[in-house]
Amino acid sequence: MRNSPSLFLCVITSFLLLAGCASTPQDRISQNRKTFESYPSAVQSKISAGQVDVGFTEEMVTMALGKPDQKLTRADAGGQSEVWIYTKHKPQFSFGVGVGGGSGGGGSYSGGGVGVSTTTPPSDEYMRVVFVAGKVTAIERNVNG
Repeated sequence: MRNSPSLFLCVITSFLLLAGCASTPQDRISQNRKTFESYPSAVQSKISAGQVDVGFTEEMVTMALGKPDQKLTRADAGGQSEVWIYTKHKPQFSFGVGVGGGSGGGGSYSGGGVGVSTTTPPSDEYMRVVFVAGKVTAIERNVNG
């Protein structure tokens, strides 16, 4: 079996996709530069470091942490709030190769195949950000995460 350029391309593409899955605060800042520059310097510093604080808006939190993995609505005696949940993603990479052969009909045949997959197994929750009226009122961090 000879090496196939399409096999090589498939493997390289898979690695690039894995590398491109996560965005950083700097990526999100550059996409929203004008808005970022309108924030006070203390807020800019926290966002650049990927941190959030009480009083942040949904836009600030999204710029610092990205989109949440899950959103919940909470109702209690104090009223209604929205909870954004962030989890640690642990991507995995698997690679498999298969080769087969056979003969019949006046000739012999051979073939091969490659399978590449990426999966994201269940992740660990590491932070909840609670909003009331569009502003952060609480930040809950998983001390084990």
